[in-house]
Amino acid sequence: MAVGINFQQMSMSTIFGHTFGGRLFQWLSTRMVYHSLFWLILLAVLTSIDLLGANQGIFFTLTNELITVFIYAMIVYFNILYLIPNYLTKERFLTYCGLLILSVLMITPFKVILLYFKYADWPAYQSQLVHDLNWYFVPNFVVAVGSTIGKIVTDWARQLREKQELETQTMQSELRFLKSQINPHFLFNTLNNLYALTLKKSDEAPEIVIKLSEMMRYMLYECNEKRVLLSKEVNYLRNYLDLERLRQGKNIEISFAVSGKISDQKIAPLMFIPFLENSFKHGLNNQISHGFVDIKLDVSERSIHLYIENSKPESLPMPEHGRRSGGIGLVNVRRRLELLYPEKYELTIHDHPKTYGVDLQIELDD
Repeated sequence: MAVGINFQQMSMSTIFGHTFGGRLFQWLSTRMVYHSLFWLILLAVLTSIDLLGANQGIFFTLTNELITVFIYAMIVYFNILYLIPNYLTKERFLTYCGLLILSVLMITPFKVILLYFKYADWPAYQSQLVHDLNWYFVPNFVVAVGSTIGKIVTDWARQLREKQELETQTMQSELRFLKSQINPHFLFNTLNNLYALTLKKSDEAPEIVIKLSEMMRYMLYECNEKRVLLSKEVNYLRNYLDLERLRQGKNIEISFAVSGKISDQKIAPLMFIPFLENSFKHGLNNQISHGFVDIKLDVSERSIHLYIENSKPESLPMPEHGRRSGGIGLVNVRRRLELLYPEKYELTIHDHPKTYGVDLQIELDD
């Protein structure tokens, strides 16, 4: 019972801590809060610097710098809330510059007036204020220009971040769409293979069911990740080729050679299967007698080289509805390569009268 109570108390404390921490972070992230923190830090810095070179007390110095920070804030917020959105962002640059200078010229005397009344009991300070009036314009103008540069930089960074987020979301949506096209396409072809063997009452049909089960498990549970182990992808290809060997018969030569060491390399799932599907669907399936598919996979720690060559007739039969089907595979894989391996792949197609070859090289991720 005590253990249960302690566990409950600990859980409530953890939940409270997480909730409080989340609210605190959200509160600190609001614009008003971090702007206020910025001005408070600036006030502390200016006061500390002024105290080092002055003989006045801390309250006297603090109130002086409080007026300074107040004037700075007036210039900054008038600039970023009114001048920039109404003039600079609308490409009225000369008007913006003129109004910015004018605002500094109008706000600066206001600071001098506040300090003049504050120094009512110190005539010497009042005389010094009037004498140094022109020098008060310089820091205010620097603050105005600095706020413009800061606003431009922060807006540029925000737009860049939003653009990157939008590109990432678009790429992820497109990849999900492309993978959804690949999976049903392959399943359709595989079921056709199984159907052909069941019509022949082949004793090898149960083996096909087992291999198909392994392939479906891989497609459903493994291919949801961005990258999968190369060993699993290669096993998937072997199962696919075993199914094709059973379906094609003895007149078709199918070879698959892997060179290099497969260890912990990872690759995007279902990247190679469209090329294999294409070699069988548009190559061997249209052969009258003998044919071949030759697959070579060269693996290293940082790259993969896939070469597929298949025989094909000199002319492919045209289906009744007037266009060849199945072209979606190669279109999709090209697009996936562009999205997943930008500037890290090289794809070459060799289309000869009697053979068709695919040469793909991919530089793997670190």
